[in-house]
Amino acid sequence: MSQNNILKGVFLVGLGATSYGMLATFVKLAYQEGYTTAEVTSSQFILGILGMLLINAFQKKRNGTTVVKAKSKDVKQLMLAGTSLGFTSLFYYLAVRYIPVSIGIVMLMQTVWMGVVLESLLTKKLPSGRKVIAVLIVLTGTALATNLIESSTLPDWRGIGWGLLAAASFTTTMFTSNRVALHLSSTQRSLFMLLGGAVIVFAFAAYTWTGTFNVAIFLRWGIVLSLFGTIIPPILMNAGFPHTGLGLGSIVSSLELPVSVMMAFIILSEKVTALQWVGIALIITAIIVMNINTRRKKNIT
Repeated sequence: MSQNNILKGVFLVGLGATSYGMLATFVKLAYQEGYTTAEVTSSQFILGILGMLLINAFQKKRNGTTVVKAKSKDVKQLMLAGTSLGFTSLFYYLAVRYIPVSIGIVMLMQTVWMGVVLESLLTKKLPSGRKVIAVLIVLTGTALATNLIESSTLPDWRGIGWGLLAAASFTTTMFTSNRVALHLSSTQRSLFMLLGGAVIVFAFAAYTWTGTFNVAIFLRWGIVLSLFGTIIPPILMNAGFPHTGLGLGSIVSSLELPVSVMMAFIILSEKVTALQWVGIALIITAIIVMNINTRRKKNIT
């Protein structure tokens, strides 16, 4: 693989991760204007699905008969896998209602060690020493990044709980999205997974409905949330990962963490201490430690 293709992949994955990193700040701003979690998630998924429908229609018109048609089994599997996508959005957005964005994104990054645990359970093999070290680094970084050492008060337990649930569902999303219906285009797969996620989001909206729904959310924040949360990142990452490989791509995608914290620091004026930045750096280091061997093997081959 040429160096230009690798740099192209890094650029695409980096932009996708940056887009994801901005998301929680936009959600927090929507909350400050009085919008509910149901309104935020519903608008994001509805507009996201419409956007992906348009993109798929454009690709079908351009490529014609070369587009692989999804079978009923593919659709069912992708929608089932996509339910974890809906849970991730719900749990993450609920988390940032109770805790700062800078802590919420740290909780979401617990996918690093959760992924190691899930992989061990599925393969029935103990994790390597390198992965164990990475997990210990993540846990240490989390203690620092959530300000458990300097602060006299603990973060709201509801936010921590929702954040951990978001990390668990996101771990499921990562494992399923790269294993289901890989013969379909990335835009088709994204569309059907969004439809599966929408089932969860709409069920939550129905359960929490109080008789009103502020449709102003669609123009106010829905477009931004759908672009940065459900349209741009999947397209960019699906285009970039084939060029970077999983190892380097995972390292680059960790940009989501510092971008999210910086957005919260600049726009929301959240306080982020030096010790928290050290914790964030440790988490990113753990991601690099877990994936650096994969990158080396790719270079050798």
